[in-house]
Amino acid sequence: MPPEIPDLAASFRRSLRAAGKAERTQILYGQSIRFFCDWLTAQGRPTTLDQLNRHALSAWLADLADRVDIETVRTRLRGMRRFCRWLVAEGELDKAPTEGVEMPARSEKPVRVLTDDELARILKACQVPRGKAGQYDRRIFDGRRDEVLVRLLADCGLRVSELVGLEHPEHVDLQQELVYVVGKGNRPRVVPFGARTGQAIDRYLRTRNAHPYATRTPRLLLGERGPMSADGVRWRLEVLGQAAEVPDLHPHAFRHTFAHRWLAEGGQERDLMQLAGWRSDAMLSVYARSTAVERARGAHRKMALGDRL
Repeated sequence: MPPEIPDLAASFRRSLRAAGKAERTQILYGQSIRFFCDWLTAQGRPTTLDQLNRHALSAWLADLADRVDIETVRTRLRGMRRFCRWLVAEGELDKAPTEGVEMPARSEKPVRVLTDDELARILKACQVPRGKAGQYDRRIFDGRRDEVLVRLLADCGLRVSELVGLEHPEHVDLQQELVYVVGKGNRPRVVPFGARTGQAIDRYLRTRNAHPYATRTPRLLLGERGPMSADGVRWRLEVLGQAAEVPDLHPHAFRHTFAHRWLAEGGQERDLMQLAGWRSDAMLSVYARSTAVERARGAHRKMALGDRL
């Protein structure tokens, strides 16, 4: 009887851990395999290795494309490609069934960019009444912490996983205004931040000292029950977005905005790749397209062709 795909997926995850792959990468690859198995079950088919073939994969991806955005489909296919290469290397398959399954083209839709006015309203939503230094007041603590997470996302373009992984004082240098980030694939990089971000971190740290978990964990960002998780950050941004009347506010919107503003201000692409932790040029084209759209709109307003009629 052919082996079960979920059993092989467990072995695959162990190999990813041994290779030092990031936890987020392990989760995404695992989701691809699990969702494919769920699809097989919904089709009344067993989740055995003989069902993992090019035709089944193509049908599954086509079904996905009708329900989710194209980037999600691309992510699922990347996960299955990695899994299938591992199956071949382990001798479980002679040939990867993902061969011949084409990667869907990226969406041409420009990425969402937060405006200066939206950013200002989000930061205003973080403001709280003043309190006494050295005393833990949850409202004051939450406001100062929220300003730090917003500023680090907007000023440094961090991924949410990188943000919640920051530790104090190891990863935060207030004197040189730098954060030391561990990105995808456990690749470290150094990202500078501005004076206002530094000021916000300093004010937050003085409040953090009185937090019940301050001495229990080195994590920079704390929630009510300990270190903040990525889901905790997403939830706080939803709250701030509602207060600031900025719909669908999520962590990656700040990363999009950071990259867009960098290019719009004439920043060098290679410098952006270093700051953002990108290893290929693929992501640059996504943000350059957004910047080009803004330049075109600006040129149209300047020419004011319609006003000459």
